[in-house]
Amino acid sequence: MSEHKIYALPNIQTPGMPVIFDPDVCIGCNKCVEICPIDVFIPNPQKGAPPIILHAEECWYCGCCVCDCPTPGAIKFNWPLPLKPRWRNKETGEAKQL
Repeated sequence: MSEHKIYALPNIQTPGMPVIFDPDVCIGCNKCVEICPIDVFIPNPQKGAPPIILHAEECWYCGCCVCDCPTPGAIKFNWPLPLKPRWRNKETGEAKQL
């Protein structure tokens, strides 16, 4: 029986990257892979490494991956510019943006 190899080629990354993984903090649990309703990620074949972002342009920006991550700081959600939350400090009036 011959051995088959399976390849997953990520789409060309655009500036609109939905999430940014911190490889120093991510434990590679793949909870984000399981919870994502759109299947944006696939598990990394290297154990303990962050998942591979396969279809970045398909992301709904729902934030499920960040909210359900068991390791705080492992995933940073990268909102597209028109959707970035903004607020003002009541005392100073200074505008803040994530």
